[in-house]
Amino acid sequence: MLILASGSPRRHKLLSYILPDFAVVALPTSEDLPPGTHPKDGVEILAARKAGAVHDLYPDDAVVGADTVVAAGAEVFGKPEDEADAKRMLKALSGREHTVFTGVAILYPGGSCVFSQEAAVRFKELADREIDAYIATREPMDKAGAYGIQEKGALLVEGIIGDFYNVMGLPLCRLNKELAGLGLI
Repeated sequence: MLILASGSPRRHKLLSYILPDFAVVALPTSEDLPPGTHPKDGVEILAARKAGAVHDLYPDDAVVGADTVVAAGAEVFGKPEDEADAKRMLKALSGREHTVFTGVAILYPGGSCVFSQEAAVRFKELADREIDAYIATREPMDKAGAYGIQEKGALLVEGIIGDFYNVMGLPLCRLNKELAGLGLI
């Protein structure tokens, strides 16, 4: 059995494109990282931590964990703490290109595979009223960088270079390739 170590409804839906039958077990894990950790390394560490917590309970199963962050310059954006934090993030991303990093860890009996992907996303210039209206939808509150490209957040995005599904939180093509290569699907 394959287990998704995530409570994200988006990741659940995306994984169902690869494998229609899997379990979901989401456990709380620390998201603390050493200061100065590069976003690419950070998402890989956190994905492995999430998968590892579940794999410790189910060592005979394969477990997939993932983590996504948004980085613009030296600033890294996870999920907003509140509406003010969401507004701060969206204002910082307004009119800029940023990078979305998603790390994935696959832990299975006898081995592991950890990787990350990145995509460049460019936001249009956002007026305060657009930011406020978007935050009022509550959509940004559980997403890295305070937006969901697959929902109303698409209206903020001028362009993307890379895997669209990576920006959603699970790089499907690469995950499918890795799972198949490991004989897990």
